Amino acid sequence: MITDTYSTFAPFYDLLSGEYPVYRAGRAVGIELLDLEPGAQVLDIGCGTGLNFPLLQQKIGPRGSIVGIDRSPGMLARTRRKAERRGWTNVILLQADATTMSPDGMASRIAAEAGREVSDAVLATYSLSLMGEWEAAWTTMTRLVRPGGTMGVVDMQEPTGPYSVLAPLARAACRLGGSDINAHPWRAVERDCIDVTAASARGNHLQIRVGRRA
Repeated sequence: MITDTYSTFAPFYDLLSGEYPVYRAGRAVGIELLDLEPGAQVLDIGCGTGLNFPLLQQKIGPRGSIVGIDRSPGMLARTRRKAERRGWTNVILLQADATTMSPDGMASRIAAEAGREVSDAVLATYSLSLMGEWEAAWTTMTRLVRPGGTMGVVDMQEPTGPYSVLAPLARAACRLGGSDINAHPWRAVERDCIDVTAASARGNHLQIRVGRRA
């Protein structure tokens, strides 16, 4: 159902997602903390319409590569057109459900397209909270990044402190988008990674965790 919904709204997603007033801030912090090197290969889980890609391109350059995975064909179609329009020849897009895909099978698909089974970094921004079985997606993420590679999760919770007055709006936005605002998937980074860095934005509504695969 989520796949069909996102395919339907894919043409309007960038305009309706609240990207620049709210969610861009979390992406920017998360990608900065990944500490990417030029030439790196980055795996973007639940890449949607590729809103992470401009920031990632600035870090990895034309010698690097971005592997975007999403289960919505409509969202991937928008991403593909965006990449073609901007001349990003280093973008590889694969349709798959991160909660059910076989890590070995996905590694083979990535290797066939990118030449490498595992990436230097993996990132999930506002996507794991959409997945009922997000822990399965996290397990796959850890299999698809090299040992010592960086793993980042950017996701949402209810605003706190003075911003808690906006909690009803945040809950409504998450319900509309199909996200579970109480999923808190960044806990997996804290649990399974080393050298974890924590950050937040927009009244703690956006939570960012980045660490290295042990």
